[in-house]
Amino acid sequence: MHDRHLRRFLADSTPVAAGGRAILLQIADPVVAAGVRQHSDFARRPQQRLAHTLMFVYAVIVGTEADSATAAGFVNRAHRPVAGADDVDRQLWVAATLFDSARQAHDLFGTHVSAARAEEVLAAYAPIATALRVPADRWPTSVAAFDRYWQQTLAGLEVTDDARGVVRALLHPRFAPLWVRAVMPLVRIVTVGMLPDALRSQYGFAWGPREERRFRRTVRAVAGVRALVPGALLRLPGPLLLRAMRRTARRHAAVR
Repeated sequence: MHDRHLRRFLADSTPVAAGGRAILLQIADPVVAAGVRQHSDFARRPQQRLAHTLMFVYAVIVGTEADSATAAGFVNRAHRPVAGADDVDRQLWVAATLFDSARQAHDLFGTHVSAARAEEVLAAYAPIATALRVPADRWPTSVAAFDRYWQQTLAGLEVTDDARGVVRALLHPRFAPLWVRAVMPLVRIVTVGMLPDALRSQYGFAWGPREERRFRRTVRAVAGVRALVPGALLRLPGPLLLRAMRRTARRHAAVR
């Protein structure tokens, strides 16, 4: 059981700002990209994948055991038709992108994550990996070990046409609600700016001093707004997503 302060930190919705980054990192693995492109309605509902990812994270790290089992069941069913979706190395990478993106989001938009807190959060994210069927001993046991794994894995990524197709649907959604399309310029600069340099180049994103200045201005603006939001509101998305997941689970159970 997490202590109260860590639990409040884990429930903070600041990592939502890095959701796009996590997806772009995940699909930089060619197998993940092919599965998403072939078996996901990304072009029509890109925001749905982000919502489902956030729902899964909240269910596993701050939800009940029943919530975690429900979320894992949804993911496992979604992965059944996807070749390579249950590959341990791929699922370990997916879990790793969620931890690293959360850490980066807090550092950029919130309060710098101390070394001690980073170790606690890393341990708290371990159940995400095991929920994705990664053996428990594969999850790094220290931030130093995680960072070594991270750099080694980053060096072997390859952005494919599948990944670029998903990115077009994610960052330029033609069928998304108007409010989603209205915030996409902000989402694009944050998402692209948070990527590692080498991966940003592989995706073909234009990036120079002008884009870097715009990214830094956006980060300051978002961080300023976040600082004004009460903590209770920052933690509100988690309960709302868990409530939605439970309703969906009840509907599925009712039609069986």
